[in-house]
Amino acid sequence: MSMLKTPDQIAVMREAGRVVANTLAAVRRHAAVGVSLKELDDVAAAAIAGAGAKPAFLDYHPRWASVPFPGVICTSVNDAVVHGIPDGYALQDGDLLSVDCGAFVDGWCGDAAVSFIVGTADPVDQALIEATDAALARGIEAARTGNKMGDLAYAIGGEAKRAGYGILADHGGHGIGRTMHAEPPVPNIGRPGRGIKLVEGLVIAIEPMLILGGKDDYYHDDDEWTLRSSNGRRAAHSEHTVAITADGPLVLTLP
Repeated sequence: MSMLKTPDQIAVMREAGRVVANTLAAVRRHAAVGVSLKELDDVAAAAIAGAGAKPAFLDYHPRWASVPFPGVICTSVNDAVVHGIPDGYALQDGDLLSVDCGAFVDGWCGDAAVSFIVGTADPVDQALIEATDAALARGIEAARTGNKMGDLAYAIGGEAKRAGYGILADHGGHGIGRTMHAEPPVPNIGRPGRGIKLVEGLVIAIEPMLILGGKDDYYHDDDEWTLRSSNGRRAAHSEHTVAITADGPLVLTLP
């Protein structure tokens, strides 16, 4: 099974994950009212370069996009669910910001995302973020040998639905390693006992994306990257890169 990683390879991915975690922390420290998304992108670029790593997102060009991604990080504000481009928008008090970051170390990738409030937090938005983090935690908990991908997806989607939020059915996580997006797909909605078996050495990015209001409809901006909720409701995104080991799930994207 070529998608499986050796302990030495996972150790290098852990280093990439640490770079990603530290970069996200640096971006969060700098995020404040009046700061532009481009300024945050510059902070991320400096953090990744300073660690001797390479950004995974910059110039990433999947087949479905006519233009490569122009930033080092994705910065999705308020109703932007994922893939927001870091431009000149200046953050406002109460904005809900989701930041997604990927980096390569010695050819191995780490990928993670975090959502937080800039300035004054609305309790409704904070609850959405906490529910997204909880869905991620449930997915990580299910990332164990002997389980199937459907068990993991059911854990994520079940948590979101119990809390009354919409969750994207056709966007989710992915395998990760020498490339940022690899096999297998990691859905956020599924049925227990279905899908591939989770085995030792599999490394995946788990990433729930929740929307206020219980709906999961979305559209793409004219930039072809930014994905927004159709109802204009706010969204949150949380992600970790996780290795499945004999001792349980190992989160690689922690500081």
